[in-house]
Amino acid sequence: MNTKQGKFITLEGSEGVGKTTNVDSVCKTLEDLSIAYVRTREPGGTPMAEQLRENLLAQWTEPVNGLTELFIAFAARLQHVEGVIRPALTAGKWVVCDRFTDASYAYQGYGRGLNLEKIAVLEEWVHGDLQPDLTLYLDLDPEVAALRIADRDHDRMEQEQMSFFHKVRQGYLARAAANSRFRTVDASLPLADVQQTVCRQVKEFVGIHMPGAN
Repeated sequence: MNTKQGKFITLEGSEGVGKTTNVDSVCKTLEDLSIAYVRTREPGGTPMAEQLRENLLAQWTEPVNGLTELFIAFAARLQHVEGVIRPALTAGKWVVCDRFTDASYAYQGYGRGLNLEKIAVLEEWVHGDLQPDLTLYLDLDPEVAALRIADRDHDRMEQEQMSFFHKVRQGYLARAAANSRFRTVDASLPLADVQQTVCRQVKEFVGIHMPGAN
């Protein structure tokens, strides 16, 4: 077993910014550099966490409280952290994750207006000493993002009002400004340019932490 701790890379952004495509780009870059990795997502990543994801995004006839969303997200996150993320990092593998706790701050904190200090308490409780080493935030005007996903079926979160997604974006920008691990990527650029920027950011990060990678 490789006893050297792996690195934790997350991709963040609202719906329609191209996270899935750019997760592909990150993984391809790591493959090219011969770095072993685990690809995963939030909410989700384990069978139980995936079931919680379905509950979180499902259409309900009753109103869903923002605090309920937050608790579901962190319940799934605990399963994910203990079942996938920590074991992979301990084994020396890198982890590439589509969203993590920054999403809870953006969606439930800024989007739903929940107390950020309460989110911080849950964060400390669930994974306090574990934080991403690099977060790539794909930034895009919500109006543009909505056009990109107009032709697909929308889950409960994707059906929110545009004002909600503007708040989510404000949350992400605030997180990016406050955390040096963030790299903000302009997702309004052509896809090839966005992918090129993402790959460059990953290679620069690898160069700092694994100078001998090739």
